[in-house]
Amino acid sequence: MTTRVNYENELNLLNEDIKEMGRMVEHSIEQCFIAFEDQDFEKAEDIIKGDRTINDMERSIEARCLSLILRQQPVAGDLRVVSSALKVVTDLERIGDHASDIAELILRIKGEHVYHVVRHIPAMATAAREMVRCSIEAFITQNIETAKQIEQQDDVVDELFDKVKTDVVDLLKQSTEHIDQCIDLLMVAKYLERIGDHAVNVCEWTEFAKTGALKNVRIL
Repeated sequence: MTTRVNYENELNLLNEDIKEMGRMVEHSIEQCFIAFEDQDFEKAEDIIKGDRTINDMERSIEARCLSLILRQQPVAGDLRVVSSALKVVTDLERIGDHASDIAELILRIKGEHVYHVVRHIPAMATAAREMVRCSIEAFITQNIETAKQIEQQDDVVDELFDKVKTDVVDLLKQSTEHIDQCIDLLMVAKYLERIGDHAVNVCEWTEFAKTGALKNVRIL
């Protein structure tokens, strides 16, 4: 097997690992809001425990990337792909952390009615999860056009965050009985906003892997 063929095989394995880690964090987000809506606290605890698996996956992918760099000594475009993968898995790990943070808040909120009253949180969760899924696909396929479209979707998540804040204010106007819950709900929305931001980061690393430019500045 030639060196180039071996490298491409290892790169394919790297992409498969990233896709799997992406599925894991996307699943965590989805399960968070199933747990929230159903008041399934056991599921929320499972999400928190599962974050360790995501962290282990990050370390495994980092080791694969470093092994590729040391053994294959990639240059130019190949080096950009491997180095950007190192950055992408960091963002994915942070997304997993935020899903775990949301699960912890679900355990603390414990109020079924607030999930339905703050009606824009489910839409925000769906939008953020879709951004994560599409950003990973864009990175794997090195599709810059898709990456740019996903970056624009972050505006939708930000707009929904503003609507969640309005929902919470309206809830407080009706009653101050649930002040603590409202604060926690705002934190849930803030974590979702950050998940959207990390998805944007993945898109930016996609552009870097393809062009060598990050935020329109040529780096490599």
